[in-house]
Amino acid sequence: MSGPAIRRKSVAVDIGGVKIGGDAPIVVQSMTNTDTADVEATVSQVAALHRAGSEIVRVTVDRDEAAMAVPHIVERLDKLGINVPLVGDFHYIGHKLLTDYPNCASALAKYRINPGNVGFKAKRDIQFSTLIELALKHDKPVRIGVNWGSLDQELLTRLMDENTKRDFPWSAARVMREAIIQSALLSAERAEELGLGRDKIILSTKVSDVQNLIAVYEDLAKRADYALHLGLTEAGMGSKGIVASSAALAILLQQGIGDTIRISLTPEPDGDRTLEVKVARELLQGMGFRRFVPVVAACPGCGRTTSSTFQVLAKEIEDHLAASMPKWQQKYPGVENLSVAVMGCIVNGPGESKHADIGISLPGTGEAPAAPVFIDGKKAITLRGDDVAEQFKKMLADYIEQRFGP
Repeated sequence: MSGPAIRRKSVAVDIGGVKIGGDAPIVVQSMTNTDTADVEATVSQVAALHRAGSEIVRVTVDRDEAAMAVPHIVERLDKLGINVPLVGDFHYIGHKLLTDYPNCASALAKYRINPGNVGFKAKRDIQFSTLIELALKHDKPVRIGVNWGSLDQELLTRLMDENTKRDFPWSAARVMREAIIQSALLSAERAEELGLGRDKIILSTKVSDVQNLIAVYEDLAKRADYALHLGLTEAGMGSKGIVASSAALAILLQQGIGDTIRISLTPEPDGDRTLEVKVARELLQGMGFRRFVPVVAACPGCGRTTSSTFQVLAKEIEDHLAASMPKWQQKYPGVENLSVAVMGCIVNGPGESKHADIGISLPGTGEAPAAPVFIDGKKAITLRGDDVAEQFKKMLADYIEQRFGP
């Protein structure tokens, strides 16, 4: 697998049995959008996110009812055989909720706190200290998550004032980024002073602008070796959110920056929350950092492929592979490394099929009704007839059994 020239060295952190940082692979995270107090709905969504491939799931803990529900959610997930670490997302009153509901504090695998709203003025240090002491008491890691939408305004004002005294003042954007970074680093330093080890601290510095996100993480990565969680906050809906998140995270990941990622998509009304997980996995797989499912290469189609045959077959193969993976991962170790090609005409079809482990070049418009199949770079057979799709799927199953079977 290809990857960055040099992976940034970060301190490894264990989150409920999932290792991030160090030499661990980049981990996919997600977050529920259910009311956490609704145990049934939250369990159902956590289960769906985990089935889609989320390795850590965050839930909102914003009031007493949510805190009381957390242990029941974890218990239900355990009974369902779903072993996914749950992270509690705390704002404003996290210190109180974790103190008042020790079962919640114990059940969660990690606490996420925001130094911009953990407390204000004189209460800030007291309430932040309480959160860290609770993390120590329950032996939990903490993500110190700074967001430019809720940045510490006192810190920002001080840095703005200092900037006016420079001979060559920074831009407002640079001062904002410096405030975000200092908020994270100063909070982490304080957590260490209170006894929390570096192997219990994760940092994130999220903004919703692509270029600023890249700049802030590049700077942060040079100044600390804490594990880093990446995400473009409030990325948006649909293709806009997917493109913006992928563009920002791809640049950082290629530089070796980032230990966990989340694609923060706004779902369509009643939309599928798991889309953000699918995008995160496809990003990591597309860049060559991890392999989750076999790769299917398929041509985009053109005037030579006016028939929908190759499109239908490519979709059938992708769906078949995705549906089969939970069972195949147990039965066929390494099957996620399989590459398949479903091509639509003779221009690139044979060559692309040769590059795949197994590939088929279907006849394009006006071509003879023949479909050569290539296995391990060599032509194996030419399929003909109305059931070419079924013949190829049978060959694919045989290939998987022969190569990856016991």
